[in-house]
Amino acid sequence: MTGSATVRVLRDRTAGLFLAAVVVSGFGTSAMWLAAGVWVKSLTGSDSLAALAVFAMWLPVLVGPALGAIADRIPRKPLLVRSNLVMAVLLASLVVVDSAGRVWILFAVLVLYGTSFVLMEAAESALVAGAVDPRLLGDFNGLRMLANEGMKLLAPLTGAALYARFGGGAVALLDAVSFALAAGVCALLPAREPTAAAPADKWGELAAGVRQLWGSPLLRPLVLAGSVTMLCAGLNGAAVYAVVDDGLGRSPAYAGVLYAVQGAGSVAAGLLAGPLLRRLPERVFTAAGISLFAVAVGARALPYDAVALAASAAIGIGLPCVLIAAMTAVQRETPDAVLGRTTATANTLMMVPNAVALALGAGLVALVDIRVLLPVTGAAALLTAALLVTGRRTASPPLEQDREPRDV
Repeated sequence: MTGSATVRVLRDRTAGLFLAAVVVSGFGTSAMWLAAGVWVKSLTGSDSLAALAVFAMWLPVLVGPALGAIADRIPRKPLLVRSNLVMAVLLASLVVVDSAGRVWILFAVLVLYGTSFVLMEAAESALVAGAVDPRLLGDFNGLRMLANEGMKLLAPLTGAALYARFGGGAVALLDAVSFALAAGVCALLPAREPTAAAPADKWGELAAGVRQLWGSPLLRPLVLAGSVTMLCAGLNGAAVYAVVDDGLGRSPAYAGVLYAVQGAGSVAAGLLAGPLLRRLPERVFTAAGISLFAVAVGARALPYDAVALAASAAIGIGLPCVLIAAMTAVQRETPDAVLGRTTATANTLMMVPNAVALALGAGLVALVDIRVLLPVTGAAALLTAALLVTGRRTASPPLEQDREPRDV
């Protein structure tokens, strides 16, 4: 059934084109994420400014509901095409960043980079939900995760080689080309735009995504569980170098091995998510992923290489389950008119805790031994999984029953 569902997703023109765009743009994005901090560090010599380079990309997630409202008001296919083209132009302009005095240009582009991603993810989610058979949304989101994580395994090596040989401008040009190609792929989308609803007051439009999530007994627990889990994931991420140094006695470069193993686990999760979501209720699937993640985080406190590698693989498998289940449920349960802002709001609620925890975790690692911090973090995630499956149940539509795909 797994192969059959995957083939059905890939045969769907809209889903196939989206996945192609994810692969193309994801390659450049993964390379750029690695290069941005190194670029800032090499020009300024500042570790704090280098850390802010990644934060600049995260910053627009804080205003996700507002950006999602924009995605609901603008025709989505043109939004995707134009956003990709604008980013291609902006990234190409970074070739002029060759001194500390011009680093502000890089930061400005990185903020716009994050803004475009929030906008495009909201528009993409809405278009896919309207085009893909609801029974296959889990498979699509799993394949999307696979494509993203696969690029993270391959692209950073290319980006590092380009940066070492030609500098940051070459990586920016690579990313610009990837956005231009993605714009061409999106231009082929056979998408029909829905009729826009009459605009409500501004605050009402911004709050529509929050109301949709909070008012749904199916979506609310999934997104809240995702928020807590991503908070724990941030603490776990902040402790990775302490695990490598204090726990395993390895050089910092060994963290790259752990991240590669985690990425391989995420690729496996992308393949398995769709079939499992058709057989398990969302809460059970999500709780299983959180539990696997929680046990793995606690096990990282043990000073053994084999355990660390197995834990990284388990984290790579468990953590994506939370995100895939939540976003699939949002796509299936949300009316089209508010789907963009609901998607963006869900992303904000789940991703902001991760960013905050990364910052808090950096301080906690200096104060709390990882042999205490990691088991406590794992226990908090395990409690979240238990509350999710023991909470008030809400039946969701069976995914195996015959349902007609929505028109595009």
